Amino acid sequence: MSKDLFSKQASAYAKYRPSYPAALFDYILSFVPSRQIAWDCATGNGQAALSLAPYFDTVQATDVSEKQLQQAAPANNIHYSVSTAEQTPFPDNSFDLVTVAQAYHWFNFDAFAKEVKRVARPGGIIAVWGYAIPQCQDARLNELILHFYTAIVGSYWDAERAYVDAWYRDIPFPYDELPAKEFSITVSWQAADLPGYLNSWSSVQHFIKANGYNPVDEIAAQVNALWPVTAGEAGLPFSFPVFLRLGRIIK
Repeated sequence: MSKDLFSKQASAYAKYRPSYPAALFDYILSFVPSRQIAWDCATGNGQAALSLAPYFDTVQATDVSEKQLQQAAPANNIHYSVSTAEQTPFPDNSFDLVTVAQAYHWFNFDAFAKEVKRVARPGGIIAVWGYAIPQCQDARLNELILHFYTAIVGSYWDAERAYVDAWYRDIPFPYDELPAKEFSITVSWQAADLPGYLNSWSSVQHFIKANGYNPVDEIAAQVNALWPVTAGEAGLPFSFPVFLRLGRIIK
């Protein structure tokens, strides 16, 4: 069963998690001939669903976290609902496209594949993607982020995080594989945005539960000390590598 690891930090997730690049959706949609209905599974606060909405008559967006869905931006053709990835109320042969953004590693892969095969139309497309930790042009900040990721909260990541570290290369993907590409998310952050983003990590919540304090509070002071004055009002550019697995659903 898919995990709910983000209800506690739902507001931070909605505020600080990056949006996905248009080029990613353009590439995925180039394989989707019919665009009546899409399912964005584990939609979180609806980031991917909002990007899909202009291209489909209807987008069904589900998540196990009601608190995450409460943060989702509405759209006339997006229908948000609480549901696991592995068992949904949708009819058979419903969807032209199934998407999973930064959440596939939490699923029960066999059960999800069974549900996808049931609810997707024959020849439908499935796209799952994620992103790695961000980097900027300042080597000191990159070292700080990596140190926090590995040494401070490294032991508090769930085991499934290893799939993200491997860029989904070894994740179970029982579909007719299509060529995939790598993409990049670019954001411009002020000094407060980096700690805000770190607070959305599930490992940080595990750390707080185990130790009774938030490790981000300590790193925030270091971020402020290292933040380049030259960043100015425009902010400091950060980039997230985006990795994709793409497949056709044979049934």
